[in-house]
Amino acid sequence: MHCEGTLTSWNDERGFGRIQSGQGGEPIFVHISSWPRGSARPRLGQSVSFEIELGPKGKRAKNVKPVQVRHRQQQSEGATRAQWGGATLFAIPAFLAVYAVVATIWKPPGWVAFLYLGLCIATFIAYAWDKSAANHGARRTPESTLHMLALAGGWPGALIAQQFLRHKSTKQSFRQVFWATAMVNVVAFILFASPLRKAISPAL
Repeated sequence: MHCEGTLTSWNDERGFGRIQSGQGGEPIFVHISSWPRGSARPRLGQSVSFEIELGPKGKRAKNVKPVQVRHRQQQSEGATRAQWGGATLFAIPAFLAVYAVVATIWKPPGWVAFLYLGLCIATFIAYAWDKSAANHGARRTPESTLHMLALAGGWPGALIAQQFLRHKSTKQSFRQVFWATAMVNVVAFILFASPLRKAISPAL
């Protein structure tokens, strides 16, 4: 049976939620695997069309499609790409400039640059893996893991992944923590390379 309704609850980490049918009745369970592949992530209040099938635990939605929101989604995604594109163009070159200045003045160990590069690649891969898992309804990478990778030094790779993969780029709470981890990492790098570390090390 073909129906229309509204997504009234959604757990993005676990990839499922419930749709309230326009015909009334109990909310219907829906899994991310029922969404069109390659489409934007589901969001609360989204109008959708769907079919109903019987699952092991009762009714559930299948063949879910957004209704009359394609144009608005494209506009929103375009604005997001522009916003994060500007952030990427500013934040990463700014950090490279800071790194160059610090390396010139205090000469940190050469392995630090290779560590940053490796962590950036690993973080980008982690984002790509999580996006793939989200699209296929597989087990997700915890947000805490993504934040730890960013904090350790992979935040430039995370920023690039957010921009080009369009993953984790609109969730406000995630973005706030992400930028906090990036700033903490930059400050930690400066302190590590500065004479202050050498002054503290003997005491430790």
